[in-house]
Amino acid sequence: MSELKDRLQSDLTTSMKARDELRSATLRMVLTAVKTEEVAGKTARELDDAEIVTVLGREAKKRREAAEAFADGNRPDRAERERAEEEVIATYLPAQLSDDELRGLVAAAITETGAAGPQAMGQVMKSVTPKTSGRADGGRVAAEVRRQLSG
Repeated sequence: MSELKDRLQSDLTTSMKARDELRSATLRMVLTAVKTEEVAGKTARELDDAEIVTVLGREAKKRREAAEAFADGNRPDRAERERAEEEVIATYLPAQLSDDELRGLVAAAITETGAAGPQAMGQVMKSVTPKTSGRADGGRVAAEVRRQLSG
């Protein structure tokens, strides 16, 4: 079993013993998403840590989007719960890139690929995405690439 999955399981047990309802519910949800991903497709397989981080990133994004939707729908109580769940998930994700670090990675990718103009966005994204995987939201990366290519 992967190290991260072991950690999620043991943290779930700890949070259940501590009667931490938010953390327990969030970890159950995340472990269910991991298990669903493992059995998806033609054959069941065990995810490695990198794949689990991808699942965690997807779950965090769902919480972020749900929090925005609840806030827009005038449901601050639900929005706060979604934000709290996202914070729990974030503790298992790698540290996010700062704006300066992201700018530097995108600039290096543009130089490396020799890209010029907005039509080269796909080429730059292809180069920079593996370097930012799990550490920056794809929308944030795309916005920075777009900004640098058009500027």
